[in-house]
Amino acid sequence: MKYRRLGKTELEVSVVGIGTWQFGGEWGIQFDQKDVDSILDKGQELGINLIDTAECYGDHLSESLIGDYLSRRKREDWIVATKFGHHFHERFTRTDVFGAKEVLEQLDKSLKALRTDYIDVYQFHSGPDAVFDNDELWTVLDKQKQAGKIRHLGTSIGNNDNLHQTDASTKVGSEVIQVVYNRLDRVPEQRVFPSCERQDLGVFARVPLASGYLSGKYKPGAVFDSTDVRHRHDPEATRRKLEEVERIAQTEVPEGVDMAQWALAWCLRHPAVTAVIPGCKNPAQVEANAAAVQL
Repeated sequence: MKYRRLGKTELEVSVVGIGTWQFGGEWGIQFDQKDVDSILDKGQELGINLIDTAECYGDHLSESLIGDYLSRRKREDWIVATKFGHHFHERFTRTDVFGAKEVLEQLDKSLKALRTDYIDVYQFHSGPDAVFDNDELWTVLDKQKQAGKIRHLGTSIGNNDNLHQTDASTKVGSEVIQVVYNRLDRVPEQRVFPSCERQDLGVFARVPLASGYLSGKYKPGAVFDSTDVRHRHDPEATRRKLEEVERIAQTEVPEGVDMAQWALAWCLRHPAVTAVIPGCKNPAQVEANAAAVQL
């Protein structure tokens, strides 16, 4: 494994992390504790030290599965990033919860679910500018930092060209940007990444495999189960993406190289990117993701 400095946080994170949206049951698979233990144990064996989760991957469900695991391992071995701002009701249904008082309640629920006294990176989760520009919210969060419940603040931008929230990072005390970035979506290169570099922000590249489309497993016309978030994607847009993936596989991926590993390494070649946080369904996928560092 290789490690990079997460911007001004000074945390040293593995360049490949473990994304955990799938643990909340919206990617066509239900995970139990044994599944999660095997995935995270494999990650640690391979030198991965970064877990990214959220309050709304299930109703703190992903956090609870991770927390059970952490309660039986060394908490200090892991850098845990989670998020705030949404309340999960049922599969694919959430409501926004960005008020300062409500976020404090979410923080306590996340700490309880994760069975930890502190969160390494606590991220504003894909909210609109109107709720981001709330001084009371950031003042309250700063007090939680002073109390030791949060080590660092971050912003997971919903629109991957959200320069407003990125540029305001230093002002509000946010030290990390999480953004969609992959070979099919290079928008952050134009404005967001230069802003991150100017401010010395850490960058988590989420959806680095473009929701799995860049794994090379799916062909145009692929159909996804109703429990898989991808069935909600526009079918025509998905078909075009998968056609583009076929073209990339033929013209850009070296012969004999696994496409998913290539796609992760492609993201990591950008100097602004600290780490990629792909999801994974089993230990074999963790191992495949980790191997991207060799490229």
